[in-house]
Amino acid sequence: MIFNKDTAEKTAELLLQINAIKLNPGNPFTWASGWKSPIYCDNRLILSFPTIRNYVRDEFSKNIEKQFGRPDVIAGVATGAIGIGMLVAERLNLPFVYVRPEAKKHGRLNQVEGFLQKGQNVIVVEDLISTGNSSLLAVEALRAAGANIKGMAAIFTYGFDVADQNFKSAKVDLFTLSNYENLLNLAVAKSYISEKEEKTVREWSLSPSTWDVV
Repeated sequence: MIFNKDTAEKTAELLLQINAIKLNPGNPFTWASGWKSPIYCDNRLILSFPTIRNYVRDEFSKNIEKQFGRPDVIAGVATGAIGIGMLVAERLNLPFVYVRPEAKKHGRLNQVEGFLQKGQNVIVVEDLISTGNSSLLAVEALRAAGANIKGMAAIFTYGFDVADQNFKSAKVDLFTLSNYENLLNLAVAKSYISEKEEKTVREWSLSPSTWDVV
């Protein structure tokens, strides 16, 4: 996984400021998977703040070319990364497609929406990485459509070992604007959480599937 420390810290602070990331160790959230978590991330909120969405757009655009080279196409993962992915494609003056979780049941039965030619180099834009499973399903769909995946760029990752393993197995390089470690360091420094609460959220990250508040 690739990231820049200064960018990671600034992105984390912006996400905390607009409550795109919420930390609540004493009253944990329940994810769709059923996992209990002291953190919840909703990066869709970024789109409602022009200055912040432009910052994310520009950091993605700059780092995509730096880390992976200029692609032929930007692909957003539905639904969370469609908006940001489109902004990045517009900034880079590149075609844009997006990937559904599964193929449509009617019409052209598309999973990849937009014009994509076989052999084109594609960078996938994602909003959030947890285990990486749903993100890598999008990669599989693009590869099945003939795309050459140059890498993935995401706003935030929880940094789970299982995600690192999944991306390695799929042979996909991942760049993220920010990550869990930088978020926690900033959250303590800026008093979003106490040092005691920091201990709780760090324990969660070691075993998120079995953790529960005590």
